[in-house]
Amino acid sequence: MGLAEPPQQPIKVQETEEPASTEQTMVSTNRSTATKSKNYKRWLRIGLFTFCTLCGQSGATLLGRLYYEKGGKSQWLATLMQLAGFPILILYYCFSPLKNSTTTSSSTSPSPSAAVLASVYVSLGLLVAGFCFLYSTGLRYLPVSTYSLICTSQLAFNAFFSYFFNSQKFTPFIINSLILLTISSILLVSHEDSSTPENVSKGKYVIGFICTIAASALNGLTLALTQFCFRKVIKRESFSAVMDMIIYQSLVAASAIAVGLFISGEWKGLKGEMEEYELGKIPYVMVLVWICILWQGFALGGTALLFEVSSLFANAVTVVALPVVLILAVIFFDNEMDCIKGVATVLAIWGFLSYAYQQYLDDQESRSEHNTSVNNEA
Repeated sequence: MGLAEPPQQPIKVQETEEPASTEQTMVSTNRSTATKSKNYKRWLRIGLFTFCTLCGQSGATLLGRLYYEKGGKSQWLATLMQLAGFPILILYYCFSPLKNSTTTSSSTSPSPSAAVLASVYVSLGLLVAGFCFLYSTGLRYLPVSTYSLICTSQLAFNAFFSYFFNSQKFTPFIINSLILLTISSILLVSHEDSSTPENVSKGKYVIGFICTIAASALNGLTLALTQFCFRKVIKRESFSAVMDMIIYQSLVAASAIAVGLFISGEWKGLKGEMEEYELGKIPYVMVLVWICILWQGFALGGTALLFEVSSLFANAVTVVALPVVLILAVIFFDNEMDCIKGVATVLAIWGFLSYAYQQYLDDQESRSEHNTSVNNEA
């Protein structure tokens, strides 16, 4: 009987601890349910923001081509529509759940003065106005599919300028990306494209190509300088700082383009352009309004993905819109996907994947260093 006594004690302990165990199980179950619900909502938001980014970029690009295709002639107005919807971002800024989110902050560094911030916003805003106008020129003279392929060269230019401003390393993957994207662009400029819009001569086609390349270069420069300004001037990357940058850039850029619209005198012909538009007056207005809304949807989605996931994921989603635009261009604008353009597409996607993989490696290295520093502090 003595050997049988020890098992009785655990039995009594189980009886006395059973309520506590049940309570712990309930708490654990509630926590697990709450975590699953939180993850579900997070992935739902990521899906929504990804949809906004893809639809915003592809839809705005196609509508921009439709504007020119059906009788639109004002490059200044088409450019203004890319920027004039920034008040939508102000509403998002005010009510966003990400308002208090922070990625990187240097709390010990003094905040820059209002004059310094104003000079940053004005300088970058003028660059944004410049590449938006050049993009509009390229979209006017090039087929949508060709235009979209050339726009991928932005990645190469961003890597190039980041080498000088942000100490970007030229790894084998980055060099491979630069070479592939360059070859892709060379194939397109030397290619006789049967999908070229009507009334566009070879000379205008070349102008469109040069303007799109120049726009991609300016865009890459602007992204590199923006990163430099966050790192050296603003010294924090909170949600509010990023939204301030986007909103004030858009304000400056939209103001500059509006001034250009009036100085050029194009505003005088807008009434006649609307009356002569092939689809009618109301579709003319709706095309412009939706271009405005979709570009801001793209900006909103990309910014949200930056904080919900990472900058790598946001950039990846942005470039993933490339095949979407190509397919839609073939369907709606009868753009032909011939052999040369197919090869250029493969090279562009290959170049993007090479670039994205290097960004992934950099992101993993950054996280590893961050975790190591946190562990050392602990």
